[in-house]
Amino acid sequence: MKIRLAGLMILFTIAAQAQEVKPKEKINFFGGFESNSQWYLNDEDLGVEHPDIPVRSNNYLFLNLKYKNWSAGIQGESYEDQALLNYNPKFDKSDVATYFVQYKNEKIDLTAGYFYEQFGSGLLYRSWEDRALGINNALRGGRVIFKPASYFTLKSIYGRQRTGFDVSEGEIYGVDAEVVLSELFHFENTELSFGLTYVGREEAIAIANPKYNSLTNGFAGRMDFNHKGFYFSTEYDIKSKDAVVEVKEQVEHDFIKPGNALLVNMGYSKKGFGLDGTFRRLENMGFFSERNAKGNAFNDRIMNFVPSLTRQHHYNLANIYVYQAQPNVILADETLLKTGEIGGQLDVFYNFKKETALGGKYGTKVAVNVSNWNALGGKFYLPKKDYNTDFFGFGKKYFSDYNIEITKKWSQKWQSAFTYINQYYNKKLIEETYGLVKTNILGAEATYKFTDSKSVRMVGEHMWADTDKKNWAASTVEFNLNSKYSFFASDMYNYGNDDSEMRNHYYNVGGAFRQKSTRIALNYGRQRGGLVCVGGVCRIVPESSGISLSLNTTF
Repeated sequence: MKIRLAGLMILFTIAAQAQEVKPKEKINFFGGFESNSQWYLNDEDLGVEHPDIPVRSNNYLFLNLKYKNWSAGIQGESYEDQALLNYNPKFDKSDVATYFVQYKNEKIDLTAGYFYEQFGSGLLYRSWEDRALGINNALRGGRVIFKPASYFTLKSIYGRQRTGFDVSEGEIYGVDAEVVLSELFHFENTELSFGLTYVGREEAIAIANPKYNSLTNGFAGRMDFNHKGFYFSTEYDIKSKDAVVEVKEQVEHDFIKPGNALLVNMGYSKKGFGLDGTFRRLENMGFFSERNAKGNAFNDRIMNFVPSLTRQHHYNLANIYVYQAQPNVILADETLLKTGEIGGQLDVFYNFKKETALGGKYGTKVAVNVSNWNALGGKFYLPKKDYNTDFFGFGKKYFSDYNIEITKKWSQKWQSAFTYINQYYNKKLIEETYGLVKTNILGAEATYKFTDSKSVRMVGEHMWADTDKKNWAASTVEFNLNSKYSFFASDMYNYGNDDSEMRNHYYNVGGAFRQKSTRIALNYGRQRGGLVCVGGVCRIVPESSGISLSLNTTF
């Protein structure tokens, strides 16, 4: 509590000093408030009962001050009476969540308090906030960024990671250096940079004479190259030997393995055409500020950013079987052997020109995406629990997604899109449950614009699935009355379920109001149980029914 009060005092001190500043010296004060509330209801048809505390709310208030080279901020959070379902139970009641004070000029950037940072792609270290996922792994400590020249940046960090309203037991150290050679040598049409990273996690070991060190070290090197329309980037990460955690909160002190990751991205783009390919290999790359945090369902104390590299679909049915990245080690039995993942995705974009046979009067856009992910191949030893992987070896298939989308503008008022998606989803390996699902999905949508601010959008979807819950149908209608008011109605119907009592509708109706920087939304309906994903990172949500209210404003 003393530390939290210190954060408040920092902000109030700067605010008080700002009051004494001469009128000509500009002071910036800004902030925002976000509230997400839900009233959970009983739903006999869906087979769910509301929790003991049916009305819940997640609330965030942040205030920032900026004066000359100085800035400070504080964020308070309130989860009353409790947080929304399936958020980290450490988010409880109300308290000061984060605070910081920062000094920044052209060469030096100093931060004390809570801060967010990312080194390279984030495979070794990233701290960030995503309220929809319940993630806030800010580091409480200090950061120094030194930029002596435009072509060189050196970052150093130290602290403990946020977990709920507290911080983790593990300490995190980090240094990142980047040199931009294209700046140093004044390249005209080429961008070239190199970076090196070190991240250390120090956590005490609770046993005598452990076979691994309390300090886990991570190192990474990266390169980025861009010449006219062509680009290429790569990063390689290694993590020193550490205890493997296969089951939540069970550190296996005799199962010691290192980790590594390789990421390669390259592509080419010009007007009307784009090609992008990504390859990634992960081996034992789960990295947490506390070892036993691995496997928790809330992404709590996670130190690195390992999103699934697949297309982020906007169709509801395409998000039933969502791939999640597989960086961890699990040697359960001969049917469930995982030490990481290997695979990638390819995107191709092409615009057929206007006034051509396929382009028509307004042109036609085609996007093709292919992604495929497998377990790592190699030799596995049971019950001893050990393995040796082949670096470019492909094991059992986790997931694939092959899709094509065609977008066509027919007139100044009409536009449509058609999508076909083929998915392969190995539930046994991805979810560590059972089953294999193959799906084919068709989606179609049309938008009609009455005016620049008034439009209606209609969406129809169908999924054919060979197992699990079988076939689904879905539809959505959105109506934008003007720049302030919008309404929607949607339904997902699991009509093909083999169990007739499980052929449920997941309907939702609602609307939103916008006024400058304020948005208010009210919805009523059902939540399908499963995954909610943002940018390739997901959290599990239970089936529920109720009324939700959200408010978001900045000032």
